[in-house]
Amino acid sequence: MAENGDILLSDTDGAVVTPTLNRPDVLNALNGLLAARLKSALDQAEEGVRGGAVRAIVITGAGRGFCAGADLGDPALRGRDGRAATDLGAYLRQHYHPIIEQIRRMPAPIIVAVNGSAAGAGMSLALAGDVVLAAESATFLQAFSRIGLIPDAGSTFFLPRLAGESRARALAILAEKLSSEQARQFGLVWQVLPDHELQAAAHAMALKLAAMPTRAFALTKEALDRSLQNDLTRQLEVEAQLQSQAGKTDDFAEGVAAFLAKRKPDFKGR
Repeated sequence: MAENGDILLSDTDGAVVTPTLNRPDVLNALNGLLAARLKSALDQAEEGVRGGAVRAIVITGAGRGFCAGADLGDPALRGRDGRAATDLGAYLRQHYHPIIEQIRRMPAPIIVAVNGSAAGAGMSLALAGDVVLAAESATFLQAFSRIGLIPDAGSTFFLPRLAGESRARALAILAEKLSSEQARQFGLVWQVLPDHELQAAAHAMALKLAAMPTRAFALTKEALDRSLQNDLTRQLEVEAQLQSQAGKTDDFAEGVAAFLAKRKPDFKGR
């Protein structure tokens, strides 16, 4: 398989950008190059968000898998004796952490359309999104314990908060595969859709979000992330500070004007 720019596709439709993992023959497993391509696509998307051209993002995969996690055939990971050829902690810091952190801080909504298997770091990547949609055939697997590793790329952060501590421990230790419906019941997925409807539904949702007050979305994301470390008093102050910012936006002025005039608002994301 040729390792070139085509391992990550990027499509733009109006204010919606869709990066697509494109190593379908290995279920879009992540190697260093694909991680770098995804990070670059997110960098460009964030630049577009700050410039006003991009207002929503969809991350998905090509073929029958979303992302199978780390590519265990990557020479950077597997040495001659079978052990890791590099320090895995350093590998995570270089390749995975910047992606997960950028998704969480992106000042625009990110939809993840899970079109097939989301395993290992691929499941972590899915859980980092703001809204997770899954095809009926999609599956979710914390595969790490099957190969003697711990969950990474944010799974130990996301799982207890989304599914609860008891389920998080069982998922991480047992490494049992979840169906898309089980994942929805566990709170990992917002909506399950027929396979043939997933991409269109994700794109339609992104277009809808792009027409909404996306500056408020950015502040909402910040408030929710900060809430995870705060007590009530601190979080009330966070809300007050961020609401002060929201109240000074053009979108707030437009929203109130449209409400009073009983017309549809024309939000600009600023």
